[in-house]
Amino acid sequence: MSLLRKRVNLYFAEKNISQYGNLSLYFKGIILIFALISLYLIPLIFNNLSTSIVLFVYCVQGIVFALVGFNVMHDGSHKSFSNKKSINTIMAHTLNVLGGSALFWHQKHVMNHHTFTNIEGFDDDIDIKPFIRLNDHQDLKWYHKFQHLYALGLYSMTYIFWIYYRDFKKYFTRMVAENTPMAELSFSDHLIFWVTKVVHITIFLVIPSIIIGPILAIGGYILLSLICGFTLAIVFQLAHIVEGVIFSAPEENASHVQIESEWSIHQINTTVNFATNDKMLTWLLGGLNYQMVHHLFPKVSHVHYPALHEIIKETCHEFDVEYVQFDSFWSAFGSHLRHLKDMGKA
Repeated sequence: MSLLRKRVNLYFAEKNISQYGNLSLYFKGIILIFALISLYLIPLIFNNLSTSIVLFVYCVQGIVFALVGFNVMHDGSHKSFSNKKSINTIMAHTLNVLGGSALFWHQKHVMNHHTFTNIEGFDDDIDIKPFIRLNDHQDLKWYHKFQHLYALGLYSMTYIFWIYYRDFKKYFTRMVAENTPMAELSFSDHLIFWVTKVVHITIFLVIPSIIIGPILAIGGYILLSLICGFTLAIVFQLAHIVEGVIFSAPEENASHVQIESEWSIHQINTTVNFATNDKMLTWLLGGLNYQMVHHLFPKVSHVHYPALHEIIKETCHEFDVEYVQFDSFWSAFGSHLRHLKDMGKA
């Protein structure tokens, strides 16, 4: 890892650029936030639109919710959007506007997921029990043999489950994952959590219900949530839950875990790159199709991932380190479904 880091540092030095976001990222952030605001206002201002058009706007808004998460919130949370702490904080808290908690996300994703990637009981992102079995360390139920058929439907519930169940579960249990307690919450943390939930519901449910009617507003919000949830889930699954990646688990009843391989090797073994030649997909996903790059250099903005990807590939080949990569989105998608089918077998 030290050699790889030196090569990456040399890249930034030779190019005379920083590891943070650049003008292209800031421009993309402005576009996405403008789109989010515009899509929210369209049904409220033009309240004579047909039901089908309003629902279509909600569908697009659901996609934009996910894109803001991928491109703005994610870099902000990893402190890579800007070299200014205040800007990163603001970008990270776009998640609060979308109904989540930047604080909880930082603890569960930035700290836990990136440290204990694909480790059962510590990585909350691989916990969809008992509905879906993602690895051999999880209990096998009879209905898991059908999970490759029903999983995509459940993925659409990701956003609703996250915002209205998992956040509250973490809040009341004070647990980030099964074996990871949450950091102590201050008074302001408690206040921000509750204000976030109330403000989100007010903006996206109460106000639209008053203007366009509760049935259309609630129906549109549900549609938005399902599309956003599916988009979020499928991108994560293709980056970590496919054939060839490694899952591990601590000893029974263990309160801590020891990663057997060197940290960088563990990240390479548990992450997947896909469709790295698809520039449009890379732009939309905030570089999360370069998941291996992101996990090795989480504090580097995603605008630099394609260049770093080449450095990492060369270093892996040099030291005979194998990694999983798919040429296209659809090949990764097929591998994910095959993995689910395999995990559903006795």
